[in-house]
Formats: sequence, C-alpha cells, structure tokens
Amino acid sequence: MDIANILSRCDHTLLKQDATWEQIKTICDDGMAFHCASVCIPASYVKQASNYVGNELKICTVIGFPNGYSTTTVKVFETEDAIRSGADEIDMVINLGWVKDQRWDDVLEEIKTIKASCKGRILKVIVETCLLTEAEKIKMCELVTKAGAEYIKTSTGFSTGGATAADVALFKAHVGPDVKIKAAGGIHSFEEAQAMLDAGADRLGASALVKLAKN
Repeated sequence: MDIANILSRCDHTLLKQDATWEQIKTICDDGMAFHCASVCIPASYVKQASNYVGNELKICTVIGFPNGYSTTTVKVFETEDAIRSGADEIDMVINLGWVKDQRWDDVLEEIKTIKASCKGRILKVIVETCLLTEAEKIKMCELVTKAGAEYIKTSTGFSTGGATAADVALFKAHVGPDVKIKAAGGIHSFEEAQAMLDAGADRLGASALVKLAKN
C-alpha cells in the first residue's frame, strides 16, 4: 500500500457546519504538506483559503449541499460565486427527488447547466448512492457521462451511508471512458481507501486519512 499515492488522490475534507477558519487553515496546511489532490471546504471559506494557499493546493467546494433540492438557478449562482472566489473544483449534489420521479431530462439539463457554469473547472456530481436503487445508480452513470462532468461521486457523507467498494465497481462498469469516480463518506482507514482505489475510484473524499498519516 502506497500511502503517499492514496493521499495524492484525496480531497482532504472539512464540511462540518461549525467549521472555523482556524480549522480550515489547518486542513489547508495539511493538504499542502501531504500533497493532497485538494481541500474540500465550505463555500464561505473559499476566497480566504484560495488566498492563503496560492498555487500550492487546489480548492474544492460543494454546491446544493447536502440535500440537492435547491433550484438550478440557485446552484448556478453558487457555482459562479465559488469560482469568482477562487474555487478550482466543484462538487454538486443532484436533485434526488427528480431522480425518484424519473425526471431524467431535468436531471441531465441541470448537470449540463452547472457544468457550463464551471467554465472549465472540474465538476464532480454527487449522486448519494445510499438513497438510490441499483437501476437509479446505473442511470446516473449514463446521465453524468452525457452531461460531460469529469467525475461521479458516491456520497455527501451527510446522509444514511457513504461510499462502498461495490458502488464504485458498479460505477466503473457503467460510466463512460472519460468519467472518473470519487468515493466519499465513511472512509476511515488506508485499507478502506485502498479498497476504493482497487474497485476503480480515482479520487477519495475523506477527513480521516491525513489525520492517520500525521499519527
């Protein structure tokens, strides 16, 4: 197991509701020290963090988080505001009610609209696997591929479950060749992280891995 490689694929994450700037600053310091792929932080800290890290670390933030049921107009505003503040990557939550209603055209159009608002930045689409059937997961692989997003992401970490290697493998079998997979939520050890990578994940969303590396 190559711990440095695992950390290089990790979006070092802090999305707690009560996160303070000192805590955000600490994960930025750790993200730079351990050469993480990015830090994933609340939008209200993006500008401050971007100024703090300069070109040393990518800044990721979340849109429509964690429930996904904001209007598309609101999600677009959030995306554009985050990019103006210095975000390099956007993780958006889909409208899960639309999925349950099989409003596939609306789901697709929203992802495409937000992708256009990213203006070339990486877009990761959070589908919240713990709330979806297998058929819905497969359909979301199709829609994320059609929309041109760079990543499909398993989970927010704020619902009833997180990433599983089985879901990652399912995504790997059904996404297009240009779509990568981010496994997030409930990754508490390097062994679990490696299992996600072995199943086909390219990126990991985790808050625990850097803490383990520091111990």
